[in-house]
Amino acid sequence: MIDYNKLISPGIQSLAPSGIRKFFDIAAEMKDAISLGVGEPDFVTPWAVREAGIYSLEKGRTHYSANSGLLELRNEICTYLARKYNLHYNPKTETLVTVGGSEAIDLLIRAIVSQGDEVLIPEPCFVCYKPCTLMAGGTPVTIQTEEKDNFKLTPEKLLEKITPKSKLLILPFPNNPTGAVMTREDLEKISKIVEEHDLFVLSDEIYGELTYTGEPHVPFASIPGMQERTVTVNGFSKAFAMTGWRLGYACGPEPVIKQMTKIHQYAIMCAPTTSQFAAIEALRSCDEDVEYMCTEYDHRRRIMVNGFREMGLSCFEPLGAFYVFPNISSTGLTSEEFVTRLLYEKKVAVVPGTAFGECGEGFIRCSYAYSIKNIEKALERIAEFVDGMR
Repeated sequence: MIDYNKLISPGIQSLAPSGIRKFFDIAAEMKDAISLGVGEPDFVTPWAVREAGIYSLEKGRTHYSANSGLLELRNEICTYLARKYNLHYNPKTETLVTVGGSEAIDLLIRAIVSQGDEVLIPEPCFVCYKPCTLMAGGTPVTIQTEEKDNFKLTPEKLLEKITPKSKLLILPFPNNPTGAVMTREDLEKISKIVEEHDLFVLSDEIYGELTYTGEPHVPFASIPGMQERTVTVNGFSKAFAMTGWRLGYACGPEPVIKQMTKIHQYAIMCAPTTSQFAAIEALRSCDEDVEYMCTEYDHRRRIMVNGFREMGLSCFEPLGAFYVFPNISSTGLTSEEFVTRLLYEKKVAVVPGTAFGECGEGFIRCSYAYSIKNIEKALERIAEFVDGMR
């Protein structure tokens, strides 16, 4: 009889599973339940993109691509970044196509983090940064962002956590779960610290196209002196509604991308070819589709923020991504208690703030990447639940 506890790596066993899916999975088996839990656009991938994928299959383009991805796609990625953000990369040596943005995050961390290196991670944040750091042998060092600071990373808080072992800073903005964004002025202040302390930066910009400030997203690599210190991670899941296509990319300095490609080469081989052909079309022709979806999200965002405020809950106004992060501490319940009772009593699934770090206690994350009908119905049920707490 095999003792699987001895067989499986203790380090892997000690990793907690993602807290995002737990309540969604329960809601999926509940009749009439509404889920605001998963960060997935409810829009279908634009037709032009689907058609490009279908056409690639009809033409029999079903073979491996280069490890780094189709050169045609890498060219389009670089053209897109130059057109949108005046960022310039070499498609042959500074660009890597990955299986979603999550793979790019894992590759960078594994490529540069050694045993004992410290990785600075602002929280609340997406769930993968800490586990990827631990699996690479690094030490995650969390930096608590606060509602009073609009959930931004402040220079003061960053400086408090830097030590001689600090190697990598993760910048997850626009932020999941808070919706916080960093302005150019904010990033310039962070860049000075990055340079002074010789840090490298992973800038996760998967929500870069989804901002509501009236100003375009500012990539960290566009700050003077930061391109050589930054790998920018992005992808097609959120802005182009291509979650199931599983395609992302990383752009950065050639020596770093080269090592990331080596890991990708052995672990993955290459990203799905059909998805790559589809992504070429997304970058070439879908600006209007992205703009339409962003406008719709903005409308839903306002409905959801106003809804929480009207029920008496403090709710930070998110300026990016497609989540709100209301403060539920006034109910007297913990995040986990609130979410569990809401699901079983009112059949609404949301995510506890603690899924994104300990400092998420007292908050919940709700996605507005759902129909207005479902959002309004969910808000009614949440308001009834909150009223019952008083």
